Amino acid sequence: MRRSLASLAVLGTIVLASAASAGEPWQDAIATGLGKPGTPMPGGVYRVGLPRTDLNVTLDGVRLKPSFALGSWLAFVQHGAGNEVMVMGDLVLTEDEVSPVMKRLVEHGVEITAVHNHLLRASPSTLYMHVSGHGEPGKLATVLAGALGASRTPFGGETAGGTPPSGSTGPASAGEGPVPAKATVPDQALDLDTAAIDAAIGRKGKVNGGVYAVSVPRSETPKDHGMVVPEAMGSAVAINFQPTGGGKAAITGDFVLTADEVNPVIRALRANGIEVTALHNHMLDDEPRLFFMHFWANDDAAKLAKGLRDALDRVKVAKG
Repeated sequence: MRRSLASLAVLGTIVLASAASAGEPWQDAIATGLGKPGTPMPGGVYRVGLPRTDLNVTLDGVRLKPSFALGSWLAFVQHGAGNEVMVMGDLVLTEDEVSPVMKRLVEHGVEITAVHNHLLRASPSTLYMHVSGHGEPGKLATVLAGALGASRTPFGGETAGGTPPSGSTGPASAGEGPVPAKATVPDQALDLDTAAIDAAIGRKGKVNGGVYAVSVPRSETPKDHGMVVPEAMGSAVAINFQPTGGGKAAITGDFVLTADEVNPVIRALRANGIEVTALHNHMLDDEPRLFFMHFWANDDAAKLAKGLRDALDRVKVAKG
């Protein structure tokens, strides 16, 4: 009997270990190196969300949810013939965290491709550091974990947005990363007419951590350093709605634009009462050359959705 119980205990340990290491070896190495598991995404991407649940950021009286505009993420894809991966990411940092994190990244050969704001008037101010690198999965993940260790970015436990299931899709670069394929129970009570938003924008979004997220891929698939950049690595238009009561919502995200689309979209957004808060690049060797335009408003959700659709009509997006 004792031997049977011992055998069952060993078997249980093996089963638990297998469940915890259910991904491909390179994905498991990343999860181990970072100290946090990610989610397999379309396009062969393994994406790890690191929402800044530790921050209390407000803008125009609205407390921003981590899934709305405070989501660091790292997206990995296999690269080349050997056991190497490429990583792209967007790290949400406070002003005092930027230099210490950058120092560690630069020392270990990770490229910084952009540092900028996404929003105006937010308190405390947050900055966004875009990174790019390649290397052996475990070593690269360990470097990134060490760099983020110079910030107060949380790594452990459940986050405000929950743990997304395998195979879900997510916004381009706003929010905390992959969006659950199905709404969780708290999310189902979202105070928004999401059907009206879907109808206006022409895309169906998903609920994530109290936020309604819509992702709109471009008609062409961009490349960076000659490699395809899938939607899960930040190549799609991202639109987030956070309910603010009475049918209103705060909106933010980023439009992914070619040069000829920039000013038509600016005019469309401003004509609809949507503030343009930033315009910049996220990558260094992208093809076509892309510009990322961030925005903000807090108004009637249906009205804002129609304004966003007006802007989207100026962009070469994939057919819905």
